[in-house]
Amino acid sequence: MDSQGRITSHLSGLFYRTINILEEGIIPIYVFDGKPPEEKRAELERRKKIKEEAEKKLEKAKVEGKVEDMRKYSQAAIKLTNEMVDESKKLLENMGIPVIQAPSEGEAEAAYLNLIGITWASASQDYDSILFGAKRLIRNLTITGKRKLPNKDVYVEITPEIVETDLLLKKLGITREQLIDIAILIGTDYNPGGIKGIGPERALKIIKKYGKIEKAIEYGEIPKRDITFDINEIRNLFLNPQVIKPEKNIDLGEPDENKILEILVKEHNFSEDRVKNGIQRLLKAIREAKGMSRQTGLDQWF
Repeated sequence: MDSQGRITSHLSGLFYRTINILEEGIIPIYVFDGKPPEEKRAELERRKKIKEEAEKKLEKAKVEGKVEDMRKYSQAAIKLTNEMVDESKKLLENMGIPVIQAPSEGEAEAAYLNLIGITWASASQDYDSILFGAKRLIRNLTITGKRKLPNKDVYVEITPEIVETDLLLKKLGITREQLIDIAILIGTDYNPGGIKGIGPERALKIIKKYGKIEKAIEYGEIPKRDITFDINEIRNLFLNPQVIKPEKNIDLGEPDENKILEILVKEHNFSEDRVKNGIQRLLKAIREAKGMSRQTGLDQWF
C-alpha cells in the first residue's frame, strides 16, 4: 500500500512483470473484462460469497495472530475495484502497452484476437479460452516455481503450459462444439456444477458416443430432469460471444517516462530510483521488440 493506505500491488505487478515479459521477447496485449453475461450471475454470486467468507476468516486470523492464515485469506479476499482497473489501464497505456476493453468477457475477447490471427496465443489461467475459440492457450505465463496447493501443506512445481487446440481436439477425437458440450456436462461459469454425477471421463464418453447432449438425453443416458439450464444458450455464449474487432492495428507505443513517474512515484510513493531503472529496461525492451516485430511479423504477440 502507499502512504494513504491505497493498494498498489496491482501496479507493481503490472509494471515489473510486463517489463520481464517484454525482455523475454513476448509482446503482451492486455484485455480487460466488460459487462458479464446475465447467465454468469450465479457464478459471480458464488465467488462473492467466497470472498466474503475469506474476509471474515482474515479478520479472525488477525486477532489470533496466525500469520500463515492471514496470508492465505488475504489472497482469497482480494477485490479488484473500478479504481484499480482504471489505474492499471492508465499505467499500461503510458508504458506503451496495448490495452483492449472487451464489451463482455475478457476471456472471449482474448480468444477472438487469437482466433483471427492478431495474436500468437491467448495467455490465461482459464481453459475457457479454448471453448471461446483460441487456437493456442498459454497457462502459467508469469507463474513459475513452487506453489502451495489450496488448503494443503503440499507444494508443487509450476511451469508454463501450452495447449494447442487443434492437436487437443484431434487426440480426443472430437470437435470444438463437442468439447463445449463436455464442458456443459461438467459445469461452466454459466451452469456451475454441471450435471450431478458426471465428471470429465464420463462426459467425454457420452459425447463421443452420442455426438451431442440432446442425443444422450433422447436415448436416456442423461435424465431430462437433470437439465435445469438452456443448453443452446450456453453453447451460443461460447460459439458466438460478444467481442469487438480492433479498429486499428495494434502496436507498441512510446512510453511516457514523466507520466509513469507521476503515477507510481508521485501518486503512490514507489521508489523513484527503482521506477527509473524499470523505465530504462522498458525502453530498451520495447526498442528490441519493435525491431523483432518488423523482422518476424506478429508471431510473438500474446
